Amino acid sequence: MKWTIDEIIQWMDKTNEKIQTNKQYLSSLDRAIGDGDHGINMARGFKVVVEKIHDTSYANISQLIKDIAMTIIRHVGGASGPLYGTAFLRFSLATKQAEVIDTSIFAKGMMAAVAGLKQRGRAMVGEKTLIDVWEPVTLYIQETGTIASNEIKRIAKEAMEKTKSLQATKGRAAYLKERSIGHVDPGAMSSYYMFLSLAEVLEGGGRG
Repeated sequence: MKWTIDEIIQWMDKTNEKIQTNKQYLSSLDRAIGDGDHGINMARGFKVVVEKIHDTSYANISQLIKDIAMTIIRHVGGASGPLYGTAFLRFSLATKQAEVIDTSIFAKGMMAAVAGLKQRGRAMVGEKTLIDVWEPVTLYIQETGTIASNEIKRIAKEAMEKTKSLQATKGRAAYLKERSIGHVDPGAMSSYYMFLSLAEVLEGGGRG
């Protein structure tokens, strides 16, 4: 599997489409355990992301991913902007100067992204955050050396659904304590949309 600038742009396009379509649902998930604005914030920010990357020329993938990161930080409100932005920024640093990203480089970028998420969010797997989706997907890619679309879909979906049974210990949801159990984490859901989009790009390119 090899990624080019065009495929990274397709990934963001598909992610944006899913977020725009499901922004009310994402916000409804957030209303149950948070501020209620996750969908609105993500939709506003990712709309700017796709506009920006379609209007800019990039010398390499790292430059593109860094631009995605900085645009997310500037335009996605709430806690999600710094978290998603940090993930993509760390990914860009790990893939610096690469014109094409193969599976090993992609795994390296994902590992850096997860490390950034943990550091920025001061969270680990099991605390009902987007890390609960990012880490299992990353471990699959790292451990198998593959990035099959059907496995990405399965792992991301199962990880997202698992957050429903978890008690939140981070963010506003943590104030609810045991009452946070029974609700899917909104960040986990938007992360699921992101990895579902990744899988669809793989399928569209005949890879996976």
